[in-house]
Amino acid sequence: MTGKISLLSFFPKPTIIQRLIVPLLDRLLGITKMDALYQKHNMQGLSKEAFVTKLLEAQSITVENQASLLAQIPENGPVVIASNHPFGGLEGVILARLISEKRPDLKVLANQGLKVFKELKDYFIFTNPLSPNDPKNAPSLRAAINHVKDGHPLLIFPAGRVSYYQSKHQDIIEHQWNKLVYRLAKEANGKYVGVFVQGFNRPFFYTLGRIYYRLRMLMLARELLANTHRNIRLDHTQCITLPLMLPAQTGADLSRSLSYAVDSRWSYTWPADHSASQMAPIAPEISSERLHAELEVLPPQQCLINVGEFSVYWSMQAQTPHIVNEIGRLRERVFRMHNEGSGEALDTDPFDATYTHLFVLHHSDDHTRIIGAYRMGRTDKLIEESGLDGLYLHKMFQFAPEFINQQRPCLEMGRSFVIPEYQRSPQGLFMLWRGIGEFMNAFPEYRVLYGTVSISKLYTPQSVSIIEHGLVDAPEHVIPRHKFELLLHPQLKAFGLSQGTTLSEGLSQYVNTYLQALESDGKELPVLAKQYQKLGANFHALGIDKSFNHTPGLLLSVNMENVPARIQKRFMGRVL
Repeated sequence: MTGKISLLSFFPKPTIIQRLIVPLLDRLLGITKMDALYQKHNMQGLSKEAFVTKLLEAQSITVENQASLLAQIPENGPVVIASNHPFGGLEGVILARLISEKRPDLKVLANQGLKVFKELKDYFIFTNPLSPNDPKNAPSLRAAINHVKDGHPLLIFPAGRVSYYQSKHQDIIEHQWNKLVYRLAKEANGKYVGVFVQGFNRPFFYTLGRIYYRLRMLMLARELLANTHRNIRLDHTQCITLPLMLPAQTGADLSRSLSYAVDSRWSYTWPADHSASQMAPIAPEISSERLHAELEVLPPQQCLINVGEFSVYWSMQAQTPHIVNEIGRLRERVFRMHNEGSGEALDTDPFDATYTHLFVLHHSDDHTRIIGAYRMGRTDKLIEESGLDGLYLHKMFQFAPEFINQQRPCLEMGRSFVIPEYQRSPQGLFMLWRGIGEFMNAFPEYRVLYGTVSISKLYTPQSVSIIEHGLVDAPEHVIPRHKFELLLHPQLKAFGLSQGTTLSEGLSQYVNTYLQALESDGKELPVLAKQYQKLGANFHALGIDKSFNHTPGLLLSVNMENVPARIQKRFMGRVL
């Protein structure tokens, strides 16, 4: 059968009966039409690369986002690339052709039905996905594992079958992924790239599948021929390291949900921000002499702590107007770097006059500079003077009487920053927190902190949705005035609920993995959110701050009395 596509290629020594029956099956399954295409375009004997190129040209298929995916494939070493399986064959040859441009040592663990294309056999390690427990698959699986262990890339379609309609989800989606994908990723030292191939087969394909699932397999050749004049998009994760200590099926389910997380149909872009031309120039720096002059007249007890070249103070704006203006200048500088900021020369508002300013100073021989600050609202005093309108966060959230800020004195925390020169050093953030601890020592009525962590719009909206659903675990007694409207992808929601009794409980341990997969620079949770997590924070809600460049803010609270003793001692110098 040289130079011809036929099911007879599966029979090295076909019997007479097989020679009679197989041509009928070829016509029934669309193999004969496929062979006609094969002959018409002179595809016999081509190299595997030329064969795929010719096939895509003959079908008028274009592929989108190839360069972006290719950039995530490591130049060398083991990596597992796992993809959804929407078509049943076409995605395999597209991905094999593309990835092998960068990694000629690629192998694909694929459906043995692709044996009909002799020109492609060098790409594949063949298996029977409809019988995953068949002992005959064992050599193929060993070959795949050894290929990865030897430092090579492997492409796998872990569902083992084409996407199909599932009434449980009311959607055409993947079957549960085989736990082999996670085992392979562990053999690759966790290196993993998830792919989501956009597209569907024809409706009749799914209708037949609902009658009897094996009928889908019988339609695959016809579906391949029907895929003409199409643009197929390849969405993908970043190349990440999967957590390595998960149960195998959990690891496979996580891998599957990562592929769905990058589905570009579930996408949203932030509204346009101020352009640089619309922003006022940042105000000039206030001189060290003016800062010193205001510091010298502060009462000594407002210096909270001195550690080496650093000191932490608190003041009110009326006491230190120049210092608060410098804080506003630095806030604007830092916030603009994170796509936030007011667009004005200073980041300031009327609340600066009523809130307490805590700031860290670095002293050198010829210069004193502010390197970080927090704005703190003493809620008992603010509510007594102005009611809830005296609280900045009342503009973002509707607080019920049961919320903590009306139950006991709290510190409403906000507008925190550390200047860029100190962001890579732990000293700036540590001194801020040590200052908060010393303030609480000086004012023991305050044991509860609450406030928002700004989620920069340098994160994708999808990432913000994951942060919201993975962290918000105490939504009672507070409602965002301006909600973040992007819903969580239903397949991520299903994964989260499968891992815990609530969505946040199920997703929380995987939030950083999702962020690494989605964010082009691999960033994780904001440092401040991680700091609050260590303190055992409750995350209450996520709202949009329309006064702060429409930035999402994650509302949280911490009761320092419940913080572990070792952390209390670190930040407060003692145990409560």
